[in-house]
Amino acid sequence: MQRLVYKNNTYKTETEHLSILSKILPSWVFYPKLFLIVWKSSGIAKHSKLKIDNWHDSSLSVIRAIESVGAKIEITGIENIKSLDIPCIFVANHMSTLETLALPSIILPFKKLAFVVKEELIRYPVFKHIMRATNPITVGRENPRKDFKAVMDGGIEKLNAGISIVIFPQTTRYADFDPKKFNTIGIKLAKKANVPVIPMALKTDAWGVGKHIKDLGRIDPSKKVCFAFGEPLWIKGNGGEEHQRVIEFIQNKLLQWK
Repeated sequence: MQRLVYKNNTYKTETEHLSILSKILPSWVFYPKLFLIVWKSSGIAKHSKLKIDNWHDSSLSVIRAIESVGAKIEITGIENIKSLDIPCIFVANHMSTLETLALPSIILPFKKLAFVVKEELIRYPVFKHIMRATNPITVGRENPRKDFKAVMDGGIEKLNAGISIVIFPQTTRYADFDPKKFNTIGIKLAKKANVPVIPMALKTDAWGVGKHIKDLGRIDPSKKVCFAFGEPLWIKGNGGEEHQRVIEFIQNKLLQWK
């Protein structure tokens, strides 16, 4: 299994020669590669054969595909994942489709993983087989009380089984980060399960939001792709202080990346 290579706990895309077509029409080059990756993984998942290695490799292929059209990726703070020998909760801002597809190849070498996702994702044509095979926690986004229970119950079950969880507290994807739309569900789950939270900041707007199909937006390689992981936070009291520290971590990183 190939993995991302980190130097001093940092990954950076190495400069490579791009084809003329990749330079001129990056979206047209990227999406056929993406569809092939998804189709192949879906075929494996449909027959209940999608293993952790398959999930990792397909995720890494997505990273390689977007790098192949000129996007530069930087990943920092990986030592904060390595330092933990217990499951945790990754709490992050949500910007595009890219993070959902790319994060498995970043986290799976160190932690078993599950996402909290919208129910509609497990009904997408082709893609639904992959999502179901990765056994996510699903929420409907229509009944907050029901969603809260699903995350708490499902989260405790997975954390007890040694599986870390990725939570995007924003209700949808936003190019700009608004703390008012960033809820505390990840903090509450961490407190209940007595596990740490790892703040995660990301900038993935190189994959734009589509006008007609939201997940299929323009690919803009001039925008750097960034992932940063903060130090683990153990929840004390009502978690208000830790929630604010997660927000500040994300805000500071987004400012650095402008």
